[in-house]
Order: sequence, then C-alpha cells, then structure tokens
Amino acid sequence: MTYVLAYDIGTTGVKTCLFSIDQTIELVSSSQQGYNLYILPDGGAEQDADQWWEAMCATTKAIFTKTSVQPNQVAALSFCSQMQGLVLVDKEGQPVRRPMSYMDQRAGDQLRKGLAHGIQIAGANVGKLLTSLRLTGAVSSSVKDPLWKYKWVEEHEPENFRRVWKWLDVKEYLILRCTGEAVMTRDSAYATFLYDTRKGKEEWSDTLCQIFGVKYSHLPRIAEVTEQVGRLTNQAACELGLVADTPVFGGGGDASLIGVGAGATALGSTHIYCGTSGWVSTVTDHQQVDVTAMIAAIVGAQPGRYNYFAEMETAGKCLEWVKDHLALDEIGIYLQKQDVAQSQEAVYTSLYDYLTETVRNVPPGSDGVIFTPWLHGNRCPFEDPCAAGMFFNIRLDTGKTEMISAVLDGTCYHLKWMLECQDKKVKTSDPIRFVGGGALSPVTCQRLADITGRTIEVVAAPQNAGSVGAAAVMSVGLGLISGLDVVQSLIPAVEQYVPDPARFAAYQTYYAVFKKLYRSNRKNFRALNGAGQ
Repeated sequence: MTYVLAYDIGTTGVKTCLFSIDQTIELVSSSQQGYNLYILPDGGAEQDADQWWEAMCATTKAIFTKTSVQPNQVAALSFCSQMQGLVLVDKEGQPVRRPMSYMDQRAGDQLRKGLAHGIQIAGANVGKLLTSLRLTGAVSSSVKDPLWKYKWVEEHEPENFRRVWKWLDVKEYLILRCTGEAVMTRDSAYATFLYDTRKGKEEWSDTLCQIFGVKYSHLPRIAEVTEQVGRLTNQAACELGLVADTPVFGGGGDASLIGVGAGATALGSTHIYCGTSGWVSTVTDHQQVDVTAMIAAIVGAQPGRYNYFAEMETAGKCLEWVKDHLALDEIGIYLQKQDVAQSQEAVYTSLYDYLTETVRNVPPGSDGVIFTPWLHGNRCPFEDPCAAGMFFNIRLDTGKTEMISAVLDGTCYHLKWMLECQDKKVKTSDPIRFVGGGALSPVTCQRLADITGRTIEVVAAPQNAGSVGAAAVMSVGLGLISGLDVVQSLIPAVEQYVPDPARFAAYQTYYAVFKKLYRSNRKNFRALNGAGQ
C-alpha cells in the first residue's frame, strides 16, 4: 500500500486529500480550508500567496488527526491547481505583489496594444496570430490570459516588475515554496501561450517572447506533470507537518488533471466540469483552434494528447451567488416563506442540496425565466469581460423557486452551447463524464442530461476529481502504474442519467432564446460595464 498527498488548489480554497494506491486509488482522509479572492473595482482579481500556504499547512496537519497513517508513510505529494494565474517572484522566492487570479481582467489595454492592431483576423493582428498559431496552435487573445497580466504589471507597477526573477503559476509557486525549485509543468507553460508545441521543439519560444516583449530569463524550467521536481526542504516539511526529503511531483492544472480524475483519458472522451468555473473538454490527438469561439486544443497531462477546451468563468459560483443573495436574508433562510431550519433542510447534506432539491419538480424552462451565468464576464464561445448575469422574463408571479431553477438552467444552457461549439471541430462523446461539486446534485445531473440530450455519467466523489488526477500522476511517477491511459479502467462511473426526450424537446425554445441574449445586449453590457475595458 502506498500513500500520497494531493493538494487541490482551487479559486476559493484548498482541499487536501490523502490517497492509498494499490489496485485502485482510494481516498483515506481529506481536509479543506478557504481563503480570500479579492475582487477589485477596476476588474482585478487577486489572491494572497501566504493564505494558500497557510491553508496547505493547516489542512495537511488536520489530515493526520483523522487517520492512523503517519507523515513518514507519505511517499510523495503533488498538486492539482487553478491555472493561468500570475505569480511573479523575486530571487528569494517572495511574490513581488499579490498573485493575479485567472479571473483578473484589468489588462484590456495591454491586449489591444499587444495584439489588436493592424490587419486583423478575429480581433488579432494577422502577423502575430499566424505566428502564434504556427508555434503554439493557439493565440493569447483573452484579456484574462497571463501574458497580458504580465504586461499590465510591467506597465503599471515598474518597481515591482524590476524585482521579478521568475514568472510562475499557482501550483508552481507552491512547488517553489516546498522545494526551492522554480519549474513550470508543460500544461501550465502552454497556458502562457509562449510554449512552442511543435514536435521536437517543446520549449519556451524565444520568437514569441520577442514578439510580445517577455523576458526569456523570467521563464522557469519546463517539467513533466509526472516528474519528480524536487524534495521537501526542512523548513517546508516543518511547516507542513511532513518529513523532509519527501518527493514532490510536478502535478498539473485543473484543466489537465480533472479529466484524468474523471476517467476521461481515452481519445474522444468528453467530460464536463462544474465547480466555481465550468468547462467542456474533449481528448484529441492533434492541435486545433476555433478562434471565433475561443476554443483551443491545449496541452494536457498525457504525452501526445490534447484537451479541446471550452471554458465559462462562473458556473457553480452562480449557485453560490444565489445562496448568498437570493435564498438568504438577515433573518434566516427563506425559499417559500418558511425557515429552512424548521423545514426539511436536515434531510439534505448541505444548503446546495436543499436549493437543488427545491427546484427538482420545476417544469422545463423555469416558467419562462432565463438566467445568464456571466457573473464575471465570459470567455467562450464569446470573449467579453463586460458581459454580466441577468434574469430575463420575470413577471409578477415569478418566485424565488423559478429564479433558482433558472440559474441551474442557465449554467446548463451555457455548457450545452460550448458542447455544440466543440462539435463543429471534434466529435464529442456520449456518454459524458460529469465532475466537480455540481455533479454531487442528482437534480443538476438529470437537468444537464435533459438539456444537452446526452447521457451523463458520474464517478465516485466527483468533487475530488482533480485530486484523484494528481494521485494518478504520482502513481505514474512512482512506477505504480504504467501510464495515465490505464486510469480510465480504475475510475468507473457509479451513476448514470439518461435524458428524457420530452424534457429535452421542451427546453429547446428557452435554449434558443438564451443564445440570443448576449448578442441582443452586448452594447448594453459595454455601456454599463465598459469603463477601463
């Protein structure tokens, strides 16, 4: 029996999981702790690197209060992490400023100056677009991409920028803090869109660094996701409550490892993730890009494989918004003018379960109410940091139940939209694996099946898919399994949801209206939210 620690570094918290690896990958114990996401009035979204580390230390120590496994039995540790953050560190390994989240959208001017000028295709300078596509198979065309955050710091904070030693992503900073080694795994490197993916090249592109004005010396060594990148230092081990010299593996980003943990590793396999953000991802063996829909085949955890990836910024976060601003008030929890504490909430394991169970029997279309889940702009199939959420078609008889139901519908509509966009370039699968916190709700699973018309499969503990992926990476690195291709057989589906043809048909009218709402309101979003964009 081999024990490993996997750290799932999310947008709002870390979940630390202790796994045993034998014939299967099994969860032994877990602990989680939240941290802040600072949303700034100018479109900024930042986090505190010390809070990441403090949460890692607290949850690691908590793990060993719940199990008989001892720290000296841990064979290795690794990460599954949020991606496309920007952590700029000095030579002492200290961040020169608070890390910028993938959600940060301040760099509109830098994007326009760096890409959107001259002769353009899909809003990008044709020369830079074609060069980027040739070298990387994609182009950095989103205001939220780390390249433009880097350029924003260079322009707005020159004193901080002069102190920069290395450009890291979130888990790469934590690897540095664990081992003293500055590396970036191949999937994270690709997400900068400065990584040459051509066969035989597979390294930082000096050409793209010159084109976009990036200092090549700022870029760390590229490592494999299954590579042992270092060992715990004495100081890190002491703070974490682990043993010095414990091997640390590269791990991967959430976009890479959640699919592995979903068991969607075969060519053509599609998985849908619904956590804070959401996405649709399909495994391919070649690179391609849809610049109009903002979808690209990104480097994944498996050599020679790519994830054709479409992302939405806020998915499960929308239901959290409902919890905080629609279902709660200063007196208590009200859904149908009764206190949840005095009703049936105790039957369910969480308030989120209660919310979804409340709307289980709402007819398709939520009585005509449509919600747009763009609470922090949107990336795919349209890139617009000004896009926002709204409830459309509210009437006097509309209640909270219909509005909560519409939030679930809207998230599923958007996932269906991205799925349809993927089908224009690749063949997505049926069934589809569904993971993330959203997959814990049978109501959400069935609704996703009914709206997409696809059979939805759920694995055990779908909220831990990223951590399972990190454990699989370590299994390969430790020589316990031959490769990530065999992971699929270790992670079977435990639930299946088949679409109801009548409900699928009933949703089509509402879905058609949903897709029109952005185009109809694009100028209005820009007028209200366009300052600084």
